[in-house]
Amino acid sequence: MDRELISAAIKSMQEGERCALATIIQVKGSAPREAGTRMLIGADGQIQGTVGGGCAEAAIRQRALLVLESGRPEIYHLDLTADTAEDEGMVCGGVMDVFIEPLEV
Repeated sequence: MDRELISAAIKSMQEGERCALATIIQVKGSAPREAGTRMLIGADGQIQGTVGGGCAEAAIRQRALLVLESGRPEIYHLDLTADTAEDEGMVCGGVMDVFIEPLEV
């Protein structure tokens, strides 16, 4: 994880702000980013970092907000295969699994 993302996570937790960390754990086929890529999502929906942008990133952001609500980490399966990607106007065509975890002090 890069220093900027770590600093943002630490700052959020020190200030008592809830946030979630989304980490791509597996990619099959074509995806916007590789495994290990991370993004921090604040309870207000603000993001730090990127997991690829577009519809995939928006879906992960929304899912992270639900994880923050529930307080339970989860693996989110995102299908970016050709039909789905084409319908959404995306150029990738793979499958991505993302581990989303709430960060707490």
